[in-house]
Amino acid sequence: MDVFDNPQDTDILTEIAIAYYEHEQTQEEIAQRFGISRIKVGRLLKKARTEGIVEISVKYHPVFSSKIEQQFVNAFGIKRALIAIDHQDEAEQRRQVAALVTNYLSSTLKDGMTIAVGQGRNVAAVASHIGIFPEKQCKFICGIGGTLRDGELIDADHISRNLARKFNATSETLYAPAYVENSELKKAFLQNRVIKETLERASKADIALVGLGDMSKNSYMVQLGWFTPQEIKNANQHQGVIGEIAGYSFFNIQGQLVDTVMNDRVIGLNIDELKNIPCVIAIAAENTKATAILGALRSGVIDIIATSASNAQKILRLHLNNRS
Repeated sequence: MDVFDNPQDTDILTEIAIAYYEHEQTQEEIAQRFGISRIKVGRLLKKARTEGIVEISVKYHPVFSSKIEQQFVNAFGIKRALIAIDHQDEAEQRRQVAALVTNYLSSTLKDGMTIAVGQGRNVAAVASHIGIFPEKQCKFICGIGGTLRDGELIDADHISRNLARKFNATSETLYAPAYVENSELKKAFLQNRVIKETLERASKADIALVGLGDMSKNSYMVQLGWFTPQEIKNANQHQGVIGEIAGYSFFNIQGQLVDTVMNDRVIGLNIDELKNIPCVIAIAAENTKATAILGALRSGVIDIIATSASNAQKILRLHLNNRS
């Protein structure tokens, strides 16, 4: 093994990366300098990126983003695609996407409108966005019941109240848990008049803000304890489930609903009710969710997608390569 095969030798990787990216030496010049092949230089530069020695950040021009948006409109028949600049930090990426959604809401909301609110970090980031919000005489209403996760205020009620404060609007709580252990309990809750009427009002909203989930053992639903890693794994491997919308409503790559053992445990707007809402905004900033976003777009539920530029490009590639 020579020094270039030693994964601990970051000094050499750094020196090669500086020569290429800062001093603009060619790979051939670097190969001659270090006495290695040009192919090996290419591998080492890739290794420098993989190990975080080199970080490449692309700033997208508005014209570039508008071209991607038009491709989304043409491919999926949606109204808008809000495409944020990529960022290495996941939290910052989420804030970038949330800023676009916030700006869209600020320019779109009108007095008298109702906005159904989902849960999760991406939707919460919209409510946490710092900026100037125009006063709107509208109502934010929970589209899913309440949940609790230590250290993160990402339940629908908190998000709805936060958005209402920012727009000087009103908020309505859904007085039910988001998750119950079985379908019988869910039916019992839905017989309650207050819960039923709140969901009916939410189903008649003008806009819905929802998150999208993937089928990962580290998914939000698994972390909350709603579903087990094994249930997620089985749905993915044996039923072709690749994502969920709004906390449930599981679908495959073609956007078709899949009946899983996890169905009928969540109290909130179902996918048919979301379809009847004129403008459903789905938010997914994480770069692990491209496949889930593609399935969701094909479901016909989503009117506006908010995500990152790298996600958007990957989704378009997947769509072209997987139309069957």
